[in-house]
Amino acid sequence: MSVAEQLKQVQDRIPAHVTLVAVSKTHPVEHILKAYEAGQRNFGENKVQELTAKASAMPGDVRWHLIGHLQSNKVKYIAQLVHMIHSVDSLKLLKEINKRASGAERVIDCLLQVHIAEEDTKFGLDEGEVELLLANPVFWEMNNIRIKGLMGMATFTEDQSQVKREFASLKALYERLKLKFEADERWQPEVLSMGMSGDFELAIEEGSNMVRVGSSIFGARDYA
Repeated sequence: MSVAEQLKQVQDRIPAHVTLVAVSKTHPVEHILKAYEAGQRNFGENKVQELTAKASAMPGDVRWHLIGHLQSNKVKYIAQLVHMIHSVDSLKLLKEINKRASGAERVIDCLLQVHIAEEDTKFGLDEGEVELLLANPVFWEMNNIRIKGLMGMATFTEDQSQVKREFASLKALYERLKLKFEADERWQPEVLSMGMSGDFELAIEEGSNMVRVGSSIFGARDYA
C-alpha cells in the first residue's frame, strides 16, 4: 500500500476534532512528500538535526513538531522552524526555549511531557513537578512561549488495561490543571497529546485530541 493510502486509512480512524501528527522520523523526504501531497501538514520528528534537514527540503507550510527529547543546547537550531515542541520536561529547557523564541521574535507553542508509563526509559515530569513548574513565578514571566497542554507516552505493553489506566491518569491531570491555573497568554491548555500507532484509538477514547502516528503511515522505520 502507498503512503497516501496508509495515511487515508489512519485518517479514517481519527475523529475530526483530533489532530494527526505524522511521525516521519528516519523516513526520507520523498516519502514525507507523498503524505504532504495527500494533504498532511503536521509532521513529527524526534531529532533536531533530522528536523532541520527535512525542513529545508520540504514546502514552507509544513508544521513541524519536535516530539523527541530536546537538549537545551539544541533549541537554537529549531527556534525559527518548529510549530510545537511536545517534550518540555524542565523549567531549564523552557527558559532556553523562551530565550531563543525571543531572539527569533516569535512565540513557540509547547507541551509539558508527563511521565505516565511504568517504564524507566521514558522522559518526562511527574505530576508534582508539572504543578511546581506551572506555579513558578519564573514561568509566568516568560513572554515567548505558550504551554498548550500536556503530552505523554504509555507503556509499551500488550496489557490494554494498563495503557488505558495511564492515558486516563494523564487526562485527569490535564483537567485538574485546567481548573487550578487560570488560562492566559502563557498557559492555554487546549492540547492533550497521547497515542501512537499501536494505541492511538484507545488514547482518543481516553480524551486525546492529538495523536502521533508513524509506522502505520510510513511503514517500519529504517534505523540503518
